[in-house]
Amino acid sequence: MADYFWCHGPSCHTYVTTDRVRGSKGSKVLRTRKINRHNSNYISMYSYFCSTHCYNEFADKYVEQIIRIAPRHEPLETRINDPKRTEHEGWGGRKYYSTEITKIDNESNVG
Repeated sequence: MADYFWCHGPSCHTYVTTDRVRGSKGSKVLRTRKINRHNSNYISMYSYFCSTHCYNEFADKYVEQIIRIAPRHEPLETRINDPKRTEHEGWGGRKYYSTEITKIDNESNVG
């Protein structure tokens, strides 16, 4: 397997930057960026995209096809304890409130 991937951004090859310029004098091109595979055991978006911009372009273009791979027809839920609302006294005697929400650890996610 190659030690690199090419950026999957649909417009990566159109961005005018010096690191994308390739070719001999008289026949230059802008080329998609090459992405080195530093650690093949760890895969993230940066294994396939040279930037967040290229990732977002790919996601925007192919989002419906991606969702068809694993559609979600029901919501996911995580069990929690009843939220606790606490009143505090802040600067100048003004009151403010905080709400503590804790997950129930002994049960897995529902859904």
